[in-house]
Amino acid sequence: MAKLADRHALYQKAVQAPEAEIEFFEDRYRSIRGKEPIMLREDFCGTALLSLQWCQANNERRALGVDLCKDTLEWGRINNIEPAGEEIAQRLSIVNANVLDVVEPKADITCACNFSYGVFKTRDALRAYFEQAHKGLKDDGLFIMDMFGGTETIDTLEEDRDVDDEEFTFIWDQDKYNPITHDILCHIHFVFPDGSKMENAFTYDWRLWTIPELTELLLEAGFSKVRIFWDEFEEEDDDDDNDYLESTGKFIEVTEIDQQESWVSYIVAEY
Repeated sequence: MAKLADRHALYQKAVQAPEAEIEFFEDRYRSIRGKEPIMLREDFCGTALLSLQWCQANNERRALGVDLCKDTLEWGRINNIEPAGEEIAQRLSIVNANVLDVVEPKADITCACNFSYGVFKTRDALRAYFEQAHKGLKDDGLFIMDMFGGTETIDTLEEDRDVDDEEFTFIWDQDKYNPITHDILCHIHFVFPDGSKMENAFTYDWRLWTIPELTELLLEAGFSKVRIFWDEFEEEDDDDDNDYLESTGKFIEVTEIDQQESWVSYIVAEY
């Protein structure tokens, strides 16, 4: 099963949640700017699934996906964009380029999801990317990025999760962490019901940035305001009447929060 599987299709099923991200983008833009966003730029777009669903959600919307990996973009064109039809293809462009080199067309929202900006490991390099993202926005645009953290992120560990009624198992492998540089090496593996395994389907060599660092660099790059949105949790009871926290799937703006073992948040920077 591992030999027959397609790693990009597995990734889209196991990792991506474009509907939830689009809802977050829409809600934030409406609440901050008071109107509907039209143009999305998706940096590090991979297979451009998010850009595709952005366009499918509203027939006035347009999107630009930018990624350095030509093979991944081609997979997205063949498997995502072409099956969606010519009308969608006319409103969705994908560009094989460095995100540092693209600033047109101007976007209402530019996003950098799935923590991919972690490839920039120095303040100067990340600031340069944020400056380009700023240049690529309209005057009332928003730049949105996600990030992960928590006490578990500085440990070496593996976490597994069954996907689609145990069609396969997704494994997130935090292989190495260097506390001196905050470099983190992570892998994604997939395991199948027949026992076969697709090891190192994806590998990420990132710097694990902190929220204060990102906020400071965004402001240095020219953004006027930075907002932090935190995954909201509710207290639930299990069958043994033990309390635990369950994500509501909603993100609330915060300025102070208790530390957690693992968390995901959104950073929204205003032009």
